[in-house]
Amino acid sequence: MALKTGTKAPDFTLRTKSADGLKEVKLSEHFGKKPVVLLFFPLAFTSVCVDEMCSVSKSLKIYEDLNAAVYGISVDSPFAQEAMAQKEGINFPLLSDFNREVSGAYEVLYAELLGFKGVAKRSAFVINTDGIITFSSSSEDPHDLPDFEAIVEALKG
Repeated sequence: MALKTGTKAPDFTLRTKSADGLKEVKLSEHFGKKPVVLLFFPLAFTSVCVDEMCSVSKSLKIYEDLNAAVYGISVDSPFAQEAMAQKEGINFPLLSDFNREVSGAYEVLYAELLGFKGVAKRSAFVINTDGIITFSSSSEDPHDLPDFEAIVEALKG
């Protein structure tokens, strides 16, 4: 079961890849500055994951207007994520949890999905500026998207 609201968000440092190269993103660097939306997704280049990341990308202004940082997280390599972002026009960072440590810490790993072990469940978290989880959602069904309206409401406080 995913970490619950009211829980201190586990800090992490993950990598993202862009044309500028690999860059590290540390969650706690946002504490005291802006809320963070974490969107865990199972696998790059799968239809529902592409649809979700593209949808968020198209509505990114809503999150920016609420001063929120948004990150997609999957167990794919940062290179596969970069290829998907370029091909699909995704304009926010995708973070590689290749070692599955962050997905494990947030308790959103499938034991097995379609024969693959250790794939992230489709999950969403809003973390406030104090580092506390104010919204938590995780689905056993990889086709179920998060409630984006509830995410926005959690950001509004």
